[in-house]
Amino acid sequence: MNEEIKFILDTTKEGMDSAIAHLEKMFLKIRAGKASPVMLSSVMVEYYGSPTPLSQVANVNTPDARTLSVQPWEKNMLHEIEKAIMNANLGFNPMNNGDFVIINVPPLTEERRRDLVKQAKAEAEDAKIGVRNARQEANKEVRSLEVSEDLQKNAEADVQALTDKYIKKIDAFLEAKEAEIMKV
Repeated sequence: MNEEIKFILDTTKEGMDSAIAHLEKMFLKIRAGKASPVMLSSVMVEYYGSPTPLSQVANVNTPDARTLSVQPWEKNMLHEIEKAIMNANLGFNPMNNGDFVIINVPPLTEERRRDLVKQAKAEAEDAKIGVRNARQEANKEVRSLEVSEDLQKNAEADVQALTDKYIKKIDAFLEAKEAEIMKV
């Protein structure tokens, strides 16, 4: 195989891998019933005048499957953390007990589960778009090479096979996430 084509395929594979990695990261943020510190990863707390990720001002733990415990490193941050969690619109009602903030994670309603499945499908579709864009870019690069038509067609077929493999991977991730969300 031509070195240039091999390089294009490797670059394409990296692009597709990053689309999958992003999807996995986004799926972690979609809760499926159990409490997880990742649920609060998007919460920004006002810390000395600048928005700061919650993980940089407090420890987030899960004492049990339905509870999150947020213990700030500075006690005076309790009220700010409570306010930030409320403002994040995550559907949580934080309680401040003077030492840390406790969040009871409510069980998911059927309607909320369907919304989360929709969200998961949208994230999966974004990942597929990323994979297809990588394919499109690779095919454009292959066509710009000074190689025989047969070599070009083979390279495009390899890119398509790679695309199909990654689309199947995304579909498998989505199916697993849907099952996790819908499990009561």
